[in-house]
Amino acid sequence: MYDVFQQYLDNKISLSDAQKERIRSLGVIKKLRKKQYLLQEGDIWKYDAFVVKGCVRNYSVDEKGNEHIIGFSIENWWAGDRESLLSGAPSRFNIDAIEDSAIVLFTHENFELICQEIPPFKDMVNSILQASFIASQNRIQVSLSNTAEEKYLAFLKKYPGFVNRIPQSMIASYLGMTPETLSRIRTQTIRK
Repeated sequence: MYDVFQQYLDNKISLSDAQKERIRSLGVIKKLRKKQYLLQEGDIWKYDAFVVKGCVRNYSVDEKGNEHIIGFSIENWWAGDRESLLSGAPSRFNIDAIEDSAIVLFTHENFELICQEIPPFKDMVNSILQASFIASQNRIQVSLSNTAEEKYLAFLKKYPGFVNRIPQSMIASYLGMTPETLSRIRTQTIRK
């Protein structure tokens, strides 16, 4: 499993064998069964997590029991609750597995140690954080500006493989619409 993470690193940065081994020594693999939690609301998130297999979702549940999906993480993506990680505050979110999954976990202390000891790793992390910030801005803009149909079409374009992996009810939650609305939009889209 760890080999997937190593290949990801090899595609992003150049590392010596000693640096690769140092990173490997500080990470642990956690396997999740479908529907198993990686994080539950109220717990403090203390890790930097990389998905090597499967798919997880980050979501909150409102007082009426409705789920609001913030995001999905698939293979070669990072997952977690950055706010809880950096503030030490209890998380407002849950993270659970949509599919059987495997995650490389680093305690945040060990992750910071890697960043200090291995500058190319730190540069990679900074680049990922910048891209994540831009993606969040774009998602907010689409959410505020686009019609339900435009949101769905943008989702399909950006994440074409998700439609076959993620239940439609979860996609609807991510897009901020009811499953019925998504079903109607999908039917209209197919007819066009």
